[in-house]
Amino acid sequence: MTDRRPVDTRSRRPVATRSRRGAAQERTGTVAGLTNVRTRLVGDRDDVAADAVVGVVRLWRTAWRLARRSWDEVSSVVTGLGWTVLALTVVAFVTGYRFGLREVVVVGWAGAVLVVIAAIALLGRSRLVIRMSLPQARVVVGGEAGVTVTAENPTRLPSVPTTVELPVGTGLVDVVVPAVAPNGSHEQHVPVPTTRRGVLDVGPLTGVRADPVGLVRREVVWTAREQVVVHPRTIAIPSTSTGLVRDLEGQATTDLSPADIAFHAIREYVPGDHPRTIHWKSTAKTGAFMVRQFEDTRRSHLVVGLGVSRSEFDDDEEFELAVSVAASLGARAVRDGREVTVVVSERTPEFAKRPVRAVQTLPTVTPTRLLDAFASVGLADACLPVAEVAGIVGRDTVGISVAFLVVGSTVGVAALRLAASRFPVGVEVVAVVCEPEAVPRSVRVAGLTVMTIGYLEDLRHALHRSVSA
Repeated sequence: MTDRRPVDTRSRRPVATRSRRGAAQERTGTVAGLTNVRTRLVGDRDDVAADAVVGVVRLWRTAWRLARRSWDEVSSVVTGLGWTVLALTVVAFVTGYRFGLREVVVVGWAGAVLVVIAAIALLGRSRLVIRMSLPQARVVVGGEAGVTVTAENPTRLPSVPTTVELPVGTGLVDVVVPAVAPNGSHEQHVPVPTTRRGVLDVGPLTGVRADPVGLVRREVVWTAREQVVVHPRTIAIPSTSTGLVRDLEGQATTDLSPADIAFHAIREYVPGDHPRTIHWKSTAKTGAFMVRQFEDTRRSHLVVGLGVSRSEFDDDEEFELAVSVAASLGARAVRDGREVTVVVSERTPEFAKRPVRAVQTLPTVTPTRLLDAFASVGLADACLPVAEVAGIVGRDTVGISVAFLVVGSTVGVAALRLAASRFPVGVEVVAVVCEPEAVPRSVRVAGLTVMTIGYLEDLRHALHRSVSA
């Protein structure tokens, strides 16, 4: 029997062709979905030419990164004089050899020698480890303050002399560090000027490496920036010397209160009185309910206001005296544990459309915090006068008992009386007029005491005279 099976007449070559086309489409679709650099350069090609193109581009990118990094390093150390000398050297060589000018060629070679010396000066690195420390970050005006620069050599070879730069305020101090022995150290004290009150930025300590001519300059920052706070000069005022402020419990007033400390009298009971105020012995004697009555007491709340308007002071010396007076009064009140508010006028920006009617309240948590704030207080051309400052403080501060207004000699009595009238009734207002080298005196005006002092020490005597009066 003949086995007749169906014969598959399809050719195998089309099958192979179709499988290769499908693999190509699959590969093309995969590459088309990528967005890397190779796809943008050669697409889906994977032959030798495509690999060569990719290799050339990668080599170019690497060379460009190295060239850019080298250029950044060179430009960061070459000074303006260095670029000028380099340009003149190139121009001298080209011009001298082109036109046969020997003198110009000599200038070119001189510039080349300077460039080589500058390059040699940058070779190597410092073996030193340099630190900076502030033994005292806060100091009074005229006190001693300084920075200790310590250089250590942890290597086995001696170091070479070097120079480091130390910015102090607006100045710059060059500190010369001599050669340090192996595993040795060297300390040097750099004084900080404290002739004026303020906050001085000290540092960062920068190591400088440069050639003798100044063509190149490399800086290494060793430390961070620190601050030296120069406090205003203050005077010790005894806690009982003010005479205007009573004990911490408060001073008795003529206002009567049903519950307080200062006993006043006994009266008959009226509906609404608290049962705890009943005086039982008097009740037993009279046969009617009698209650205790007290005088209302108020806790002492001091206000120290300092004017900072330039028009209210004759010169900077007068303003410094006023800052010392305000700082002395505020610091003494904080040390005594009293409730105190210290304010200065807020500055108006230069391009503001209208004046800023506000005051700046200085921190009174500790005397140190208060003196730190006073170190940054300065004169301003556009700010509120003392009368406006008194009005804002009198309106926003509750329970004021005594207010000290520290002003300059250009403020008249009329302006001081206007400022005193801005406080609530019953507030004792004392105006301290600061006039350097003036004869101290005290004048009592209606609702106002005007004290004129010429030196800071006169403040203590003026307050003592106030007690006697």
